[in-house]
Formats: sequence, structure tokens, C-alpha cells
Amino acid sequence: MDAELNDLYQQVILDHNKSPRNFGELEHPSHTAKGHNPLCGDQLDLYLLIIGDTISDIKFKGSGCAISKSSASIMTTLLKGKKINEAKELFTKFHDVVTADIDKKIDEESLGKLAVFSGVREFPARVKCASLAWHTLLNALENNTEEVVVTE
Repeated sequence: MDAELNDLYQQVILDHNKSPRNFGELEHPSHTAKGHNPLCGDQLDLYLLIIGDTISDIKFKGSGCAISKSSASIMTTLLKGKKINEAKELFTKFHDVVTADIDKKIDEESLGKLAVFSGVREFPARVKCASLAWHTLLNALENNTEEVVVTE
């Protein structure tokens, strides 16, 4: 990744951290989940309103590092209006990017907004920060009320 693109990605992450989208609690969610990253201290509560098989609304609240909060913010903007199967496909795409070998060429153009997290794979401890919201999402979609604790 060239330095100019890396700077742009950092700016996007910082913007979503400073002004997170969809931050707050849904009044009447149909699905909820909690997540925690004990290594970093990130805490996340995720709220979804699923109508049929579509994520009609999604919000989050919590505290955490810039990567954790921006990941939740970007995730919620991408998932609003998506079908559950599309959300699960985006999880897989995201997870593949942040856990890929450093030497693996990433097709950043096909990733859209998720490309901002391609650099996270260079810092294994930060992968947990970036993926907390996404793992919490899977629990929410499955109506699993057990708290997500990312440890690997």
C-alpha cells in the first residue's frame, strides 16, 4: 500500500472514530449482542432491527480505541438495508482482509469502504480491535446472547 493511500485510510478511520455513524441505542431492537476485547478494553453493544431477513436499522454504543469504534461505525453504514446473508458475506470478506498474510495482495478496489482496514493485518493485536464489532454482529444475527470476547 502506498503512503498516500495509507494516509487516506488513516483519515477515514480517525473521522469515523471522532464522529461515529449510527452511534447510540435502538429503542426497540429485535436483536442485540455484547462484545468485549479484554486486551484493549473495547466494549460494544450492538442493536439491530431485523424485519423479515433485512437489517432495517443498526446502531452501536460503547467505548474503545479508534480502530474498534471506526470498524463498528463503518460496519453499521454498510449493513443498513442489507439482507442477513449479505451481512454474513461482508463479515467473511472483512475477516479475510484483516487476517490475510501481510504479503498477500489485496484487491482494495473490490473491498470498497472495507479497504481502510487492510493495513490492520500488519498489527496482529489490532485485528481483534477491528473485528470485535463484526464478531458481535454474528452473535446478534444468531440471537446468541452470550458476550463475544475476542481473544485471537
